[in-house]
Amino acid sequence: MDLNKMMTETRNPDTMTLDQMSALELVTVMNREDHKVPEAIASALPQIASTVEVVEQAFRKGGRLFYLGAGTSGRLGVLDASECPPTFGVDPGMVVGLIAGGDRALRFPIEGAEDDRSLGKQDLVDHNLVPSDVVIGIAASGRTPYVLGALDYAHSIGCKTAAVACNLHSAIGQAADIAIEVSVGPEVLTGSTRLKAGSAQKMILNMITTGAMVCTGKAYQNLMVDVVQSNEKLRTRAENIVMAATDVSREQARRTIDEANGKVKLAITMILTGKDAASAQALLDQSGGSVHNALGNR
Repeated sequence: MDLNKMMTETRNPDTMTLDQMSALELVTVMNREDHKVPEAIASALPQIASTVEVVEQAFRKGGRLFYLGAGTSGRLGVLDASECPPTFGVDPGMVVGLIAGGDRALRFPIEGAEDDRSLGKQDLVDHNLVPSDVVIGIAASGRTPYVLGALDYAHSIGCKTAAVACNLHSAIGQAADIAIEVSVGPEVLTGSTRLKAGSAQKMILNMITTGAMVCTGKAYQNLMVDVVQSNEKLRTRAENIVMAATDVSREQARRTIDEANGKVKLAITMILTGKDAASAQALLDQSGGSVHNALGNR
């Protein structure tokens, strides 16, 4: 392969004296380069939005979202997947992050794992991939064999697929139904794609899962109404969410959350409709889990 043709591998002319810079000069140039990331992502917003719609449709039909990547790309997929259950109250199996080399690769490099196409397929086979699932391959270079193997297998059984790459006209983009390709330019430290490329990937994954979850009723206004109350901070956050949505006191918010068995969305619906838990839950069920729609259907 000719890495020199990849934007992620080229040298940045503005950082040729990186090794001679002071700490302030170094972080200043990094900050300046980081400003280019959201600008680059803007060009791919239509493709990102299409991916959100595909994932939303899959979720509504009981499908799952799989991220696959190697190195930094894989770790970012695992990170995004692991944050969905506490933020949106979903089952851990709804969004799954897979990294070449398995969980050990989250902390240690697993030599050669990313170069094996069959491992990408096997990881999906091991998770019982079905046509109703969505598979998103992540690779800054856009050519990781592990990711390509996964995308090819997903496509062969009828899954919808997308690719997130930081080089244009990428191999994984060509292998996927939707190509999200964002060129952030050469890295400050040549080839270190955990920098701008990693930031771009993180921002894109944020959009995909947040967008899909919001579209499936996991928010009311801009409040995360399915937050899991796994600690005292989140218990207080849940109360604050109910208070913000309904203008009730903390005491009433706490009491209604208890009546709703800890379900923030249900508590909000109960207060705003004046219905008991069972009736409010029925409204939510009829409205696809959307508080906004439930209020319109009461």
